[in-house]
Amino acid sequence: MIREPLLHGWTVGPKLGAFEQRDAATAFVPVTLPHDALRDLPRDPASPQGVTSGYYPGGVFEYVRELDVPEAWREKTVLLEFEGVYRDAVVFVNGDRAAHEASGYAAFTVRLDAYLRFGRTNRITVEARVHKDSRWYTGAGIHRPVHLIVADPVHLALDATRITTPDIDDERAIVAVSSVVENATRHTRTVRAQWEVTGPDGAVVATGDSPVSVLPGERATARQRLNVREPRRWGIDDPQLYRLRTTLVEEGNEAPLDEEAVAFGIRSLQLDPVHGLRINGESVTLRGACVHHDNGPLGAVAIPAAEDRRIRLLKEAGFTAIRSSHNPASRALLEACDRHGMVVMDELGDVWTRAKSGFDHSVGFAEHWRRDVEAMVIKDANHPSVVLYSIGNEILELASSHGAIWSRRLAEAVRELDDTRFVTNGINGIIANLDRIAEAQAEAAAIDPNTLMATMGEQMALLNASDLVTRSIEESAAVLDVVGFNYADSRYALDAELFPNRVIVGSETFPERIGALWPLVSNQPHVIGDFTWTGWDYLGEAGIGRVDYADEPGYIDTGTAGPYPYLAAESGDLDITGHRRTVSFFREIVYGLRTEPFIAVRPPRHHGRPVAVTPWSWDDTVASWTWDAVPGAPVTIDVYADADEVELVLDGARVGRAPVGAVREYTARFETSYVPGELVAIARRKGIEIGRTALRTAGSDLALVARPEEDAIGADPDALAFVWITLEDSARIVSCDREVPVTVAVEGPAVLAGLGTGRAATREPFSAASVTLFQGRALAIIRPTGVGEIGVRVSARGFDDSRVIVRAVD
Repeated sequence: MIREPLLHGWTVGPKLGAFEQRDAATAFVPVTLPHDALRDLPRDPASPQGVTSGYYPGGVFEYVRELDVPEAWREKTVLLEFEGVYRDAVVFVNGDRAAHEASGYAAFTVRLDAYLRFGRTNRITVEARVHKDSRWYTGAGIHRPVHLIVADPVHLALDATRITTPDIDDERAIVAVSSVVENATRHTRTVRAQWEVTGPDGAVVATGDSPVSVLPGERATARQRLNVREPRRWGIDDPQLYRLRTTLVEEGNEAPLDEEAVAFGIRSLQLDPVHGLRINGESVTLRGACVHHDNGPLGAVAIPAAEDRRIRLLKEAGFTAIRSSHNPASRALLEACDRHGMVVMDELGDVWTRAKSGFDHSVGFAEHWRRDVEAMVIKDANHPSVVLYSIGNEILELASSHGAIWSRRLAEAVRELDDTRFVTNGINGIIANLDRIAEAQAEAAAIDPNTLMATMGEQMALLNASDLVTRSIEESAAVLDVVGFNYADSRYALDAELFPNRVIVGSETFPERIGALWPLVSNQPHVIGDFTWTGWDYLGEAGIGRVDYADEPGYIDTGTAGPYPYLAAESGDLDITGHRRTVSFFREIVYGLRTEPFIAVRPPRHHGRPVAVTPWSWDDTVASWTWDAVPGAPVTIDVYADADEVELVLDGARVGRAPVGAVREYTARFETSYVPGELVAIARRKGIEIGRTALRTAGSDLALVARPEEDAIGADPDALAFVWITLEDSARIVSCDREVPVTVAVEGPAVLAGLGTGRAATREPFSAASVTLFQGRALAIIRPTGVGEIGVRVSARGFDDSRVIVRAVD
């Protein structure tokens, strides 16, 4: 089988009507896949998609590629495999309609045989549509990889090798493998499937084979139970990976008919309300991050290097699990989770049969749901990182009898395809009872008369614990292995009494609540984890986690909707560039992963101003003691610590002491004056110092610095170079309070794929070569086009240029 990426040679342009002519504005432009056709379009405050998309427009886009098809392929099976096209993709071959895929995230395969002209150049056209069909930024176009597959008529079926590890102990593991063989000839064929397992060190650890006879036009499954001695198990802290190579041979034929290689892990899963989730026999409490699928300045593209970096940085920040919200994860993301030991909750979607936006996937869900489930499970089946399948998110009809029918239908369909993992659903009892919300409010008010005066987050918790929610979601919850609750931590202890067999996961929670939530989760074994909204900031739902200053001239309270030019949600522990925000360090302390305190400073220029926040907001704070403020300016300082009290010292002189927990869990607050120097926070428990940390003011020798995360990358479109741009002194202290425009130039075999900052409200496009530093930082993303030295030069008025070299190697 020939299986090669088809990433180059594509062009894209707006889809025109049958009688329209292209001009300079609508001309096709060359692109490399994966590609987001929406990212580079102009944003507009009047966009019909509005705040949900970050004020991007919609559109219909047409991708075109010429494909040379040799005469020798006439007796072959020729396929195009799309890992994801957003959305309502229609594929044409030489002008003839060959396939349609409604989902924007499901992988699908197009069999080209009936449409090809052999010995000639063929034309592949892919149409993609995006309009008001989602509640976040989706991007548009062929946003995940495409592969060309050319196979012999007798071949291994695509994505049909399945690996499970049903029986494991320290002495050996049984690796159960099955491979599906397809026969596209007119005669019965007998072939032999051969399997070889290699361990994490590359050594062969098990082999097996089996003859397979296949009738013409049919499929047959070959199976084998392979014995792996002294297995090295996949786990969160030690993600060991094995590899299965499957080869299809025919007697008398030296060359194999087909072969493929699949990575997998050996691990066991157990689940109960007493021990919670166990991986390899050990209970784990998931430190979870909800993530959307976009990659910030790159837009909504699944480039493997970006997916890997995202998982690596989330793991370094203390997370051990991700929830793919609210769509199935890319293959590249799952492969990264396998490598880094990140548990995955992979999610089917955001809607079933009732719409949340005008043109969303609910329109065809009743016709497409089984295909969507199959696409997700087939993609995930061999990934050890995937532990939970989520069949939905905040489904509107879930509390009705028909919603319960759909819940059972979906859950059972998942189990039919894969019964080795657990099924969950992100349930929000309030969302499921929107038409009965007044009844729920009356019930809650009867319990607590202050309900209607509570904040949005407090109201959600109270209403989710109401008897109405308990009754209405019971059947839909009962079909699940793990009941996912969105913003319903109020049910954790309640359900332990009402439903003692129920296992719960906090599938979506407020970031500012983690100090109170984590003890609830870690002390109740039937609650297996907490997933914050969100671990990594994302595009769309613009400004949902912002901090507004209410005394700003012309300020209008727009609730959770950030006005233009908001682009990002501003709710991530890490911003869209991967820089850790202060909430990330707070969470690390709450998790018990950090013993040193952490200093978070509110910008002195905003001192005393009234703020307006949402439940998804964190404080407007920065870990810096370098401010464009006059000495003596008032400033508020928060110190995060797992301690009794914190002492603050400035240049050796005591500023003061403050108890931890008076203003918020794990937080000591100080009101003082900004004076440049060294600020030290000392954390104490029972009077004994347990840790200290310091911030220093940047010196006057500020310079513009470009610093790549890696000095060498692969010379292929799956690779990327990430280059940080900072304004810093000789001690690498970043000056966070100067908005300096910088320009990036790329020399050599590469292109500038994206340039951006963590600023949530911006008019600067990611496709430009210039950007204004935010909190002293920006990120340039470079995509190689060949082998060689890539020069990245950064310039800014008033500073010397900074130039670095990144090598692109084979």
